[in-house]
Amino acid sequence: MKRAHYSMIINGERAESVSGEFSDTYNPAKGEKLATVAKANTEDTEKAIQAARNAFDHGKWRRWPVGRRARVMNKIAEIMRDRFKELVEMEVLNSGKSAGAAIGQINQAIEDFEFYAGAIVGHRGTVNNMPYGFFNYTHKEPVGVCAQIIPWNYPVMMAAWKIAPAIAAGCSVIVKPASLTPITAILINEICHEAGVPEGVVNTVPGSGAVIGDYLVNHEDVNKVAFTGSTPTGKDIMEKASRTLKRITLELGGKSPNIVFEDADIDGAVAGSLFGIYFNTGQSCEARSRMFIHESIYDEFLEKFVEKTKKLNLGDPFDKATHVGSIISREQLEIIDGYVQSAVEDGATILTGGKEAEIEGFENGYWYEPTVIVDVTPEMKAVREEIFGPVVVVEKFSNEKEVIARANDSKYGLASAIWTTNQGRATRVAHQLEAGVVMVNSPFSAFPGTPFGGYKESGIGRELAVESLDLYMEDKSVLSYYGSKPINPFGV
Repeated sequence: MKRAHYSMIINGERAESVSGEFSDTYNPAKGEKLATVAKANTEDTEKAIQAARNAFDHGKWRRWPVGRRARVMNKIAEIMRDRFKELVEMEVLNSGKSAGAAIGQINQAIEDFEFYAGAIVGHRGTVNNMPYGFFNYTHKEPVGVCAQIIPWNYPVMMAAWKIAPAIAAGCSVIVKPASLTPITAILINEICHEAGVPEGVVNTVPGSGAVIGDYLVNHEDVNKVAFTGSTPTGKDIMEKASRTLKRITLELGGKSPNIVFEDADIDGAVAGSLFGIYFNTGQSCEARSRMFIHESIYDEFLEKFVEKTKKLNLGDPFDKATHVGSIISREQLEIIDGYVQSAVEDGATILTGGKEAEIEGFENGYWYEPTVIVDVTPEMKAVREEIFGPVVVVEKFSNEKEVIARANDSKYGLASAIWTTNQGRATRVAHQLEAGVVMVNSPFSAFPGTPFGGYKESGIGRELAVESLDLYMEDKSVLSYYGSKPINPFGV
């Protein structure tokens, strides 16, 4: 199923860069070249924008009844299921994540298309109460051409989070996949056309984020930008998008707290906390990377947590027994290790991990041992900044008020987790945490239909929910007069 070369897709056709350039993409688990991918430049991106613009302004997709669009989206999901093994294989090969992680993420991507196929059918405007003689209703219209900038940590799932609501609303899109993981975004575009999405509605231009992303954000024919990635890049996009008053959705960084109270089911909290930080090799914006343990159970919990951390399997991503996959690149691995070493220099203690892993058969890949750090203080770089790897910092706390204040002491506010058997406490604490997503006695942060997004510097807007459709739509107010006498406000 693997190809030697992947083309960009513009106006429903495979295309090479006008410059003839291409990029190598790699399998990070082995550090080996995987394939070549066409490398778009600004001229290619302009073609994609105009294809999307023409499809939106003059095409049929936005004018189709929502039921017809919904049938096509369900067909996309059906074809994704038919090509499931191919999608899993390429996601694993291009990202280095475990097959178990990829399977779950692609299943959710499929469900995203199905969810929005159903959601758009019932998404409608309102009729409003008016003075006698007047009738007012709101009509929802697609916002236009949308630039969708996808991160490397969840290539298929994040593509679905953005493409599905956009095309359900009737928009046209230009997908800019991450340079490190472009392959499955290209496959999703092919599937969209196979399912019956008209030419120009979905376009994919792999290439440099600094070049392609910047061109999309600044372009006057692009009406909206949806971006998932780092907070600094999100701030730059927000500033540039303001010049043309584009709509924006930003899902950015996180440093999410994981709070374990003294009345928690310890074994359940250990298992869930393990998943919360090490799933997807810790390369998740909502990874619960700051762990707060009540002082009365601190030693017991930590002993069990470290013991289970040491039992996690690293190795062949296609092996069902593998829990933790590789790091995306050598550069990211060095960033992770830099944070760990800075914590040690600041006086922290590593209980397990803390170094690059050596995996038999994958010696040239990028691997890092699951790491637990204690004896940390709030001002440490490893405590305050997003590491984006399999590293958790652990602190103890003594009471509810204290831990809420410490959990909120962050510029981020994406996600948080609470472990307690006291439902009153769970609700009380959840309402005080400054986070867009709060998990109670569960390691899972999102299902289709649950809003996902952050407070503070973790972003703007919510994805994955019915409400996300409104991010891709305009509300038009239509006000009519039906009185029998003409309106003559000036009386002349």
